[in-house]
Amino acid sequence: MEVREAEAFLMVADELHFGRAAARLNMAQPPLSRLIRQLERKLRTRLFDRSTRSVEMTPAGSALVDPARRLVAVSREAQEAVSSAMNGETGTVHIGFAGASINRTIGQLARTLRRTHPRVLLEFHGSQFSPAGLDRVLDGTLDLAFGRWDFIPATLESHVIALETTLVVLPARHPLADQPEVRVSDLAHENWITLPGGFGSALYNRLTTLTRGAGFVPKITQTAPDSWTLVILVAAEMGCALTLDSVRDNVTTPGVVFRPVADPQEPLEVRMIWRRDDPSIALRNVTEAAKALLPDPRIQESS
Repeated sequence: MEVREAEAFLMVADELHFGRAAARLNMAQPPLSRLIRQLERKLRTRLFDRSTRSVEMTPAGSALVDPARRLVAVSREAQEAVSSAMNGETGTVHIGFAGASINRTIGQLARTLRRTHPRVLLEFHGSQFSPAGLDRVLDGTLDLAFGRWDFIPATLESHVIALETTLVVLPARHPLADQPEVRVSDLAHENWITLPGGFGSALYNRLTTLTRGAGFVPKITQTAPDSWTLVILVAAEMGCALTLDSVRDNVTTPGVVFRPVADPQEPLEVRMIWRRDDPSIALRNVTEAAKALLPDPRIQESS
């Protein structure tokens, strides 16, 4: 039984009158009668007893009502699912982010999208530092990533969501801890703790640029898996580190101080990136919602 036949059968079963059923279906009565006869031939049984004065369902017709309703319901559900997918109302978007420095922003975005696109499933993947996040967007295992990159491949789109200031984090008992700001050259003989670096990692590149400008190569003694661990290692007096004002604002650890870098530098750009040729309408809706929620601060500053 086809969906069109099921719909016609249910209308006649509801009205028990071919003329009224045809009117509700926006069709003439003869084609409706032919459609029912065609269905009866397929099923090899009469579904209605017809006379000049009345139409009554046969036992076979009564037995067909529930299966016909389920067929029509499944068909409509399928149509709605396809329509929702085509409109970006449903779908799954895989989002990568680093951790402490972006947590608050990710939470804000998730709450907004639950209101505006409740049927889009957001799967968040933490600890995706900038190099790893870039690689996973390029290979398609992530749809969207948040991070800091000095270089964005031409195959990706990006949007700046924030500007961040780099800071030095020192043990609270460090000789420079009481200074209002710290020159990088004063840290030439310190042990340094870093996050995982790699091609395009803006924070790691910033450390390299600052120390090169100060005339030394940093002695990196540990690589922390995340910003929380990095700050804990500094608190344990294992070394100093370059970090961000967003980490200062989101990570509370006793035993450390955050100090501005005295050396001149530009703020770091926090971006979201996604594949330029990604056909997902759900992803497009998510990126548009994120742009509205997190406008480019450089445009705000220039206006």
